[in-house]
Amino acid sequence: VHGYSNTGARMGLFLSGACSIGPGTVVGHKLVETIRSYFDMQKDNENAQYVKKAQKYYQSISQRALKANLVIDIFAFVLDQFGLFEMRQLAEKTGGYTLLGESFSSGVFKESFSKLFEKDTNGDMRLGFSGRLNMLCSKELLISGAIGPCTSLKTGSQISETAIAEGGTSAWYLGGLDRCSTVAVFFEVAKEMNKHQSAYIQFLTQYRHSSGKARLRVTTVVRRYADPQNPLDLAPGFDQEAAAVLLARLGAYKAENEDPVEVLRWVDRSLIRFTSRFAEYRRDDVNSFRLAKEFNLYPQFMYHLRRSHFIQTFGCSPDEAAFYRTTLVRENCTNSLVMIQPALLEYNFESPQPIPMQLEDSAMKQNVILLLDSYFHVVIWHGDAIAKWVAAGYQDQPEYESFRILLQAPQDDAKLIMEDRFPVPNLIVCNQGQGKERHIKSKLVPTNNKDSTGAVSDDGNFISDDASLKVFMDYLIKLAVQTLN
Repeated sequence: VHGYSNTGARMGLFLSGACSIGPGTVVGHKLVETIRSYFDMQKDNENAQYVKKAQKYYQSISQRALKANLVIDIFAFVLDQFGLFEMRQLAEKTGGYTLLGESFSSGVFKESFSKLFEKDTNGDMRLGFSGRLNMLCSKELLISGAIGPCTSLKTGSQISETAIAEGGTSAWYLGGLDRCSTVAVFFEVAKEMNKHQSAYIQFLTQYRHSSGKARLRVTTVVRRYADPQNPLDLAPGFDQEAAAVLLARLGAYKAENEDPVEVLRWVDRSLIRFTSRFAEYRRDDVNSFRLAKEFNLYPQFMYHLRRSHFIQTFGCSPDEAAFYRTTLVRENCTNSLVMIQPALLEYNFESPQPIPMQLEDSAMKQNVILLLDSYFHVVIWHGDAIAKWVAAGYQDQPEYESFRILLQAPQDDAKLIMEDRFPVPNLIVCNQGQGKERHIKSKLVPTNNKDSTGAVSDDGNFISDDASLKVFMDYLIKLAVQTLN
């Protein structure tokens, strides 16, 4: 590999179990020994003894891959943990992909693996190699760091003393690139600027195209500074979707090194400060609270981020959390937003087009079909009445053509989602009351929550510890408008 270090290359790591021998061991070879959990690592139990050594070993492998301009992809299809928590840097730091599933014979692996070799109209693979990002910016801006599939090169100028993630540099090694590869860069404004001044930022991205040609893309942006005395002057240029993804990446990074409970508190404090600063209200009057349309979706994104496995680890293994976080920090804004707040669509006889729905259990009606896109899974859910009509074969009868069209609509939309996404998500089709229904229920909350202690749905089949979005917003507004003593 080192003999071809000036050319782009990819290496695939195919795993069907955990490493139990050698310096990369993550679990002992005895069957009585279980692989580590978050609890084991917190308590420093005996079966967590391999974690630090394995992480150090896989980090050394990733550094060797960086020097050789090698991209490492991880394909792991196994029913249990296999050690992604320890080896995630192999893919993340080299710009590689990470695919998880249950079986190599599944459609998820076959379709995703074939997409890896898709070619454009010129016959070249849709991939870049040996990527590198350099930043140039106005003198009043300092570069704090970057979060994404990148590695700090520890070089450059205008570097902030406060490092964030891959900091201490103005240049990063990106490794493998595709059209969705995204890096979040954080800045510090060194001195206060007025609204008549502008900031200039230039991104220089160089990489080797799969055709063998070296390419350089230069992107220069200019942004006017907002009036420091008028927070609402920021509104016209505020992108609440990008802001939510940036905070999600920062939260996921913090969750790697801090207690998830502390990270949740940090998210809450930042959201309270955000609403206090940009909302219009009279002190201690919740009825006067108004949040401009440029900001009103941001609290909703934060509500769903708090419930996600990007920050919370309850009911999630270290490997699962590592997979979710690795995917979040490399995908573009649109895909990341779907991970944070899944999209839920309702299909019924009354509307010719699917209807966007809130992620609440009230959407689960007997006479509708739901399509949930959580990025990692695409779920088609049939209400009880729909499932009975399908079992009776109504869709095959000419007089029920409208029912056949209704059944086909979510299938077609799911196909479009899966065709445009890599890795290919897992498609799940389920009926009301079936076990696979858990994939959609885990993303919903009961509508009738009255307080922050959780609730049970009206039919008793849905239990959650989460407050509803309305209760969450009521508490947020109350804290935002209150007078601090």
